[in-house]
Amino acid sequence: MASDADDVVDHRPLIVAGSGIAGLSAAIYAGRSNNDPLVFEGDEPGGQLTLTTEVDNYPGFPEGISGPELVQNMKQQAERFGAEIKNGIIERVDGAERPFTVELANGDVYTADAVIAASGASARTLGVPGEDELMGYGLSTCATCDGAFFRDEKILVVGGGDAAMEEASFLTKFASTVYLVHRREEFRAEDYWIDRVMEQVDDGEIEIMRNTELTEIHGSKADGVDHVTLVENPEGHPTDKLDDPDTEEFDFDVGAVFYAIGHTPNTSYLEGTGVDLDDEGYLDTQGGEGGGQTATDVPGIFGAGDVVDHHYQQAATAGGMGVKAALDADDYLEELERSGQAETSGEVATAESD
Repeated sequence: MASDADDVVDHRPLIVAGSGIAGLSAAIYAGRSNNDPLVFEGDEPGGQLTLTTEVDNYPGFPEGISGPELVQNMKQQAERFGAEIKNGIIERVDGAERPFTVELANGDVYTADAVIAASGASARTLGVPGEDELMGYGLSTCATCDGAFFRDEKILVVGGGDAAMEEASFLTKFASTVYLVHRREEFRAEDYWIDRVMEQVDDGEIEIMRNTELTEIHGSKADGVDHVTLVENPEGHPTDKLDDPDTEEFDFDVGAVFYAIGHTPNTSYLEGTGVDLDDEGYLDTQGGEGGGQTATDVPGIFGAGDVVDHHYQQAATAGGMGVKAALDADDYLEELERSGQAETSGEVATAESD
């Protein structure tokens, strides 16, 4: 017997988690394939590119374009092809049955025949004393968001990759001096960024503190960051050598600290699906590290962008992966339709009782 009151939820052939470049690229292609994609924006609508004032390396924009403008253009393009974009954070995907059940943080429930995980990655932190208290009060993970608050201050940037170099370079617009702190002698950044920063070193805008690590941030919410504690060892990685007589600890006056030390993939909502994740939480997809195909080991779940790619992490590569995910998902959905297993978009009953 059918139940007196079946639970009814909204069903879509395809749900996309994330509205950054990967998610929106997937939505454009999925819309063009008539797959009625529903995109949930997540807790950072538009992804990390919305925090970028100027994008000079995305193909097709010889004069550059702002990150927010590029994202807005892509949203409009996706909607023109039939994608629906909603504010919402996916809390859990249940892969025990088909279609997938997708639960949001606000309690809303959807089902989907296929899911594209394009939820990106969040900035890493150090876990040092003072960090929790001062995050947002002189400590930041986004130079373009907060740099203008610290005009004429000494600003310390932590990191040694492309992001750290870019943030340090950007912050010279505001700081009296930018101090770039890196735990090793050599940088991981591209030669382009190293050369650019070195030019600013020569100009006196940036000072580099190699083989140095941040161990504590001092200040208060009322007054912001006052100074930091640093450790230095000529062989690098000084926090691993605190007992070494060559390791020096010292206080250093700065008015702000910016972290640029990498990201953690936003994949916790997939933990119950059986999808294979690596030790850091990035999705393992077919085809090898940093590229290849987008299918996971769970049929119907696909990955794209920084949630998969911890190697390139570029807007253009994320967009390409989003396109591939949409095409892979389309192949999967067509196979479901041929086998008669696909649901129909709209409201469907999810529970029955005798």
